[in-house]
Amino acid sequence: MFRNPYFYLFCISMLPVVELRGAVPAGAAMELPFWPVYLVSVLGNLLPVPFLVLFAKTVLQKLATLPKVGGFFSGIIKKADQKAAEIGSYEKWGLFVLVAIPLPGTGAWTGSLVAALLRMRLGSAFLVIAAGVLASGLIMGGVSYGLFAALFSL
Repeated sequence: MFRNPYFYLFCISMLPVVELRGAVPAGAAMELPFWPVYLVSVLGNLLPVPFLVLFAKTVLQKLATLPKVGGFFSGIIKKADQKAAEIGSYEKWGLFVLVAIPLPGTGAWTGSLVAALLRMRLGSAFLVIAAGVLASGLIMGGVSYGLFAALFSL
């Protein structure tokens, strides 16, 4: 159907868990140039973010009204509200670090859910998550394309 490797990278970068952390190494394995891989992976990773931030709030609020599990989700919302009050101005830095560090359980999907739980505004959440994705892409590019190895061998 599609023979364009960048289309596949775009799709890989949209997947939860895999995200950009999987797309950039895949691009390196396909021997594609870094900058187009980086751009496609960042764009693909950011595409679901606004939808996740917007709809995660609604889903959590609906789940909090269900008879058997509502208390659990209400507790999550309440705890997130308390943590947001404690974190204050550091919530954006924390969100950036969560998204930027390319480890399992981090990334744009997790960052979007955290932003929704902290009830961040979509615009500021998107900008912070985008900055984290850009940083994560550079880290993954450095590791995947051997830039770090080249720098340390000098």
